[in-house]
Amino acid sequence: MIPFSRFEAKTLLKLTGPIMLAQLTQTMMYFVDTVMAGRFSATDMAALAVASGLWLPVVLTLQGLLLALTPIVAQYYGSRQTEPVSHFTLQSLYLGMLLAAILFGLMLFAEIPIGMLNMQDELRDKTLQYLYYVSWGLFPAAGYIVIRNLFEGIGNTKASMWISFVGILVNIPANYIFIYGKLGMPALGGAGCGIATSLVFLAMFVAMLIYGWFSRTTRPYRQWPKQLSANLKDIWYIVCLGTPIAFSIFFEVTLFACIPLAIVHLGPIVVAGHQVANNYSALVFMLPLSFGLATTIRVGHLVGQQNNKELKKAIITALCMAIIMSFFIACFTFFMRGYVASLYSTDPAVIALASSLLILACFYQLSDAIQVVSACALRGMKITKPVFYITLFAYWPIGFGLGAVLGLTDWLVEPMGAHGFWIGIIIGLSTAAIMLALILRKHIKRIDNEIEHADAAINGSAAG
Repeated sequence: MIPFSRFEAKTLLKLTGPIMLAQLTQTMMYFVDTVMAGRFSATDMAALAVASGLWLPVVLTLQGLLLALTPIVAQYYGSRQTEPVSHFTLQSLYLGMLLAAILFGLMLFAEIPIGMLNMQDELRDKTLQYLYYVSWGLFPAAGYIVIRNLFEGIGNTKASMWISFVGILVNIPANYIFIYGKLGMPALGGAGCGIATSLVFLAMFVAMLIYGWFSRTTRPYRQWPKQLSANLKDIWYIVCLGTPIAFSIFFEVTLFACIPLAIVHLGPIVVAGHQVANNYSALVFMLPLSFGLATTIRVGHLVGQQNNKELKKAIITALCMAIIMSFFIACFTFFMRGYVASLYSTDPAVIALASSLLILACFYQLSDAIQVVSACALRGMKITKPVFYITLFAYWPIGFGLGAVLGLTDWLVEPMGAHGFWIGIIIGLSTAAIMLALILRKHIKRIDNEIEHADAAINGSAAG
């Protein structure tokens, strides 16, 4: 086995740093939303949690499908081809706007699934208000995601970092104005976070366009593609590559986001406690996720260069570093759980429940790190279908299914409420980690065989 590579570690960290800051900053916006809504009332925090059960799967599935652009651009960048980069970026933009229009239309009917849930009238009204306001942000969100994927595909990960700072600078004052009713605006509570989020996406999209126009790294790609009209064949190629990515993200996100929908009948305190643990877990997940996104970029570049030896080093190094990272995250979560919970809420019952759930969150950090880096490495090689099947099986029949049995029924034990769902999460993510690691191992062996054949060919030529 090729040992841990310091060069690849430095390269991955160089790519990861800006991505991590961007992801943490964007997740910090959800943290700010949760904290500011929670300070308004526990009901507003619960409304945000329930609304997130619909909104986050929608926007992250959109992001996942458009993520197909990153490995496409990365491989063309690695082989030093510029024209296809501009072409596929434009086609992705067409696709993104079409998807945003479809999802926006679906969001207008959010009252149908929300109306089927057993919840208080006030909680339902605040949830629907948030979803209506935030759905307007889908269009700028799609544009921002496409341009960000272009930047990351060519290895410029600093762009999304700087633009994310713009987002949070808009998010905090916008939340303050619309949640608490300042500057003549009505006090909307948690629903005001929806308006703030839409404004954030708009500001980030505009800022990303301006940055791209003046950045030196995009100069080779600021030429109009030969074909300006939509190319259905290439859009379909993006869809085929991105759909498994989108559904993989959808399955994982809904594993967490649908839990508030399943436990909403247990009351606002239980939902709020879960939301605290869920929001914190999403925040720290940005660390291995950012490292995984950097792995996709690096693997894509090396595939484009046809450098199999360095490709294997990069994959093994990424896995080693992800495992180390997960250990530190678990330790920090365990020792700081009480303090973390108190940041979100002043309600003792919410703090106590959230603290106990954060203990369970410690147990899946290793599996989460392994599964996300393995999936991202496969994505960099444009291998996406196995990830789709594995995540479907691990997250829903095992993760959510077992969680529902433990949390809501007495089939195995007395109903455990939110704790039962989090035990299901642990088992589901562990299953995904094992299966994805086995798939990645299979492809590493294929890379080994290609290296051996290349070495044999070189030695044969030298002998001749």
